[in-house]
Formats: sequence, structure tokens, C-alpha cells
Amino acid sequence: MQEVLKYLHSDQRIYVAGSSNEPTGLLRDLAASALPENLEFIQFPLPGLNQTDFTQFNDTASVTTFFMSSALAKGDAARVNYLPMQMRATYDYLATNVDVYLLQVAYDQESRLRVGPNVDFHESVLAQNPTVIAQLNPSMVAPAGSPLMNPALIDVMIENDVSAPALAPATIDEAAQEIGRLVAGLIRDGDCLQTGIGAIPAAILNQLTDKNDLGMHGGLIDDGGMRLIQQGNLTGAQKAIDTGKHITGMALGSDELMQWLATQRNVVFRGASHTHEVSAIRQLDGFVSVNSAVEVDLFGQVNAEMARGRQISGTGGSVDFMRAAKASKGGRSIVAMNATARGGSVSRIVPKVEMVTALRTDVDTVVTEYGVAQIKDLPNRARAEALIQIAAPQFRDELLDAL
Repeated sequence: MQEVLKYLHSDQRIYVAGSSNEPTGLLRDLAASALPENLEFIQFPLPGLNQTDFTQFNDTASVTTFFMSSALAKGDAARVNYLPMQMRATYDYLATNVDVYLLQVAYDQESRLRVGPNVDFHESVLAQNPTVIAQLNPSMVAPAGSPLMNPALIDVMIENDVSAPALAPATIDEAAQEIGRLVAGLIRDGDCLQTGIGAIPAAILNQLTDKNDLGMHGGLIDDGGMRLIQQGNLTGAQKAIDTGKHITGMALGSDELMQWLATQRNVVFRGASHTHEVSAIRQLDGFVSVNSAVEVDLFGQVNAEMARGRQISGTGGSVDFMRAAKASKGGRSIVAMNATARGGSVSRIVPKVEMVTALRTDVDTVVTEYGVAQIKDLPNRARAEALIQIAAPQFRDELLDAL
């Protein structure tokens, strides 16, 4: 650890790889060390996986985050700085003023050093020639389609097999199953998909086994995507770019998924400058973006990040994908969510959202377990009426009164 500490100095900005590529063992060692003052840590954490509160490192450490984790929500609010920024813009933001880069690396099956399984901002940060401190994970085999890492660019490499935990499988309840069925009915053969994390995306992917020549271009691949590739439903054969390849920024899922990725060169890991870039996605006909929300209002505005006055997640990449879907020939932007929250006591279709993450012009379709609201091209009152029809029945009269 002393070798690592030689490269850390007061007032540095330190970017820490997040999601499934967080160097968790390295961070635990740093937390137990005497660190310089006024270090600013920067991370795009994924709730449930990344649970480091950098404000606990010492009394002057701060963190700039693009997504709110439960650990940071409990941190010293004066030193936790939430920065609302979509993922494509985050890639450009991280192209400047990073002094130190902390990441995880691993060898592939041919003993070549690679990054992964999350590369969202890797190229942007690395291009600045920062000090690179890498955690080599000897218990992991790197994905065959993740970027190679030149060992000469690493200033210090420590060996530690403590990495971010595997993502627990989602529990698909009856409502998620129905939402998955409804969304799957909107998918056509040859469409190129982007989905998120959780029970609803899992339910959607599970019900696409009757589709042919689907494509993948998005921020993540999980076990559901793996199964569709293995079963031959997801081939990428009709993609105008990256034909026959499955494009992702990260992998989240089981040990089986990680072991499979170690052999799959056609699952290609790319940064947010490609996965979230509209000029790339507009070349993919039939790009279907499926995202979740905290709530949707009667105008079609989406709140995907705040609840009861608290920042609970972040802007993320959903708006990048929604707008890219608009640029794709035959593309569609879908928001899929449960109709209620808190045990059915609160409607997620509301008169007006608490925070606008996505504009009313960004969404084509909203799906709940009660149906599908095709709001694209609808005027204000008609879209409100369509959204009320897919709200939970006990809240519909109240929503009609709000018109």
C-alpha cells in the first residue's frame, strides 16, 4: 500500500471506476490508510454494487457523483456533491482534470491484460495520461471483448481479488411479468434493443424468445441478454453498424455470465462515446430504448431520480437513449414501470412529476401492468387520458379530477 500512497497528493482529483469494475479491494485498503488532505473522488456508482462512502476516508475527502448510492446518501452532505449529467456528457466531462485513475484489470484466457467488465468512461479518463493505479483481480478472467490495457500505462498494480459483488438476480413478480409481456409485444423482429436493470427488464428479455435477429446496443448486458444470444434470438445480423456484434458498456449479472463473456469476442465493450452516442445509434434502424421511471405525469414528463425530496439515483443514460431512439428510423422510446409504489398506496402516474428527468417530448410509449399508452403525437388532453387509462384503477378518478 505504501507504493500506492506515494502517488497520492493533496488536492488531487481521483476518478474511481464504478459499477462492476470498481477496484473494491483497493478502496478498502485506502480507507484504512492515512490519506492526503482535500482529495476529490469522482465516481459513477451503481446502487447495490458500489457502497463506498469516500467522505469516510478522512475529514477533508469529498466525492463528486453522477448517481446517488445509499452509501453516499448517508455520507457527509457537505462533502457529497451530486452532479446531474447524462452519461454521454459525463464521458466528455471526465476528459479533463483527472489526476489519478483507479480501476480493476484482469487477464483474459490468452494472458492479455484487459479492462472490464465496465468501460463506460475508461478511454476518456485514460487519454489524459493520469497516474494509473490498477487492482489486478487474479480470480477473474477478463471478457474477451473488453479493451486491452497496455501494462506500460499502469504506474502501480496491486493484486486483490475483492471486487464489486455480483448483481443479485431480480425477483419477477406478477406485475413485472405482465409489463414484460406487454413490452415484448411491442418488439419486432430485427429491432435493436437497449434495456436497463431490474425485474421489468428481466421480464421483458425472458419473453422475447419468439423474436428473430434482434440486435443489442446499450449500456449493459446481463443474464437475460446472454440467454437470448445463446438461443439465437439476438444475432445483430440486421445492424447497419457493428453487424453481428453485441455492443455494451458493462456486464452485470451472475458468475455464469462472467465466465461466458470470457469466451465471447462478439460481445464488445465500448465507452459511452459509442454506446450512448446519437450519431452511432441513428444508424441502427428500429432502435428500441426501454427505461424505467419513478413517476410519469399527465404531460408525459418522466422523473427517474427523485422521491419525496431525496435524490435516489441519477439522470444516468436514459435520456441519451430516448433521444437517440427518436433519431433512429423506426425507433421507439418506451418507459416501463409499475403503476404504484409503496405497497400500492401511491400512484406512479401523477398530475405533475417532482423532478423532470426526461421531457414530455422524449417518450413515445408508457407501459404499466394495466396497459400501454401510446402518447407519441397525442395532444395534451389525449395523452393525459391515455396515461390515466394505465394508472392503477383506484387512482384514476383522482387523476381525472386533476385534468
